[in-house]
Amino acid sequence: MGTAQVNGVTVHYDDTGGDGPAVLFSHGFLMDRSMFDRQVEALGGDYRCVRWDERGFGGTAATGEFSYWDSADDAVALLDHLEIDEAVFVGMSQGGFLSLRAALAHPDRVRAVVLIDSAADTDDEETLDGYRGMLHVFGNGTDEERAGVFQIVAGLILGDEQLAEEWIPKWQAIDPSQLTLAGGALLNRDDISDRAGEIRCPVMSIHGTDDQAIALQRALALAATLPDHRGVIEVEGAAHAPNMTHPDTVNPALRTFLDSL
Repeated sequence: MGTAQVNGVTVHYDDTGGDGPAVLFSHGFLMDRSMFDRQVEALGGDYRCVRWDERGFGGTAATGEFSYWDSADDAVALLDHLEIDEAVFVGMSQGGFLSLRAALAHPDRVRAVVLIDSAADTDDEETLDGYRGMLHVFGNGTDEERAGVFQIVAGLILGDEQLAEEWIPKWQAIDPSQLTLAGGALLNRDDISDRAGEIRCPVMSIHGTDDQAIALQRALALAATLPDHRGVIEVEGAAHAPNMTHPDTVNPALRTFLDSL
C-alpha cells in the first residue's frame, strides 16, 4: 500500500509493480480498491495492476466538493506519481464515469477503457430522488434506518448475502460528511454521452444482466456510439458488481481484452 499527494488529496493505492502493461482499477460509489481483489489476483502476474481509493472512500478523504472530472485528473496524477505513461482504465460504475472522462480529458494517457456496469449519461429524476433520500438517511438517520438502507443498497450493488455481510460494516463506518461530498459528485455529474464519439481508444463493456442501478440497455446504447467498442460481455444473473460476484466470467473476458491490445 502506498500514498500519493495528488491535487491536494492524499490518495491511497496498491501497485503490484513489474514490467507488464499498466492497468488502473477504479471502484464504484461506496466501494474501495479491495473490490478488485479477484482481478488483481488473476492478472497481477502479467500486468502492472494499480488500484486506488477515490475521494470519499477507503483511505482517501475528500477535502471539499469535487466532480468526476476532478477524479479523472486524480487518476492521471496518480499515474504521474507512479511514472506510468499510459494505462488501461478499468472502472466499475463511478469508476467508469471517471475513466470515460479521463479518456476525454487525457486521451494520451488512456490506452483503453473497460466499463463495468457503468454509463455516460445521467440518472433520471426518480433515481436521483432515491439517491438523495439514501444520502439523507446516511447522514441523518437512526442506526436502524441506516442499517435498513444499507441492506437495500447491498442488494442493488452486490446481490450476494455473503458479500453484504462483509461490506455493510464498512459502509456503516464511513464518515457521513465524506458520503455527502462523494454523493455530490454522483448527483451532479454531467451527461457526456454526446461526446462518446470523441473517445477513440478501444473500449469493452462488462455488465450484469440483473443490474437495477444501471440497466444493461444503457450500456448497450453507449456501446453503439463508441468508435472502437470491442463488445459487451453480459454477465447472466449478476447485479451491479459482476467482477465481485462472477469473477470466473469477468476475469477471462478481461484478460482476453487486455491481451488483444
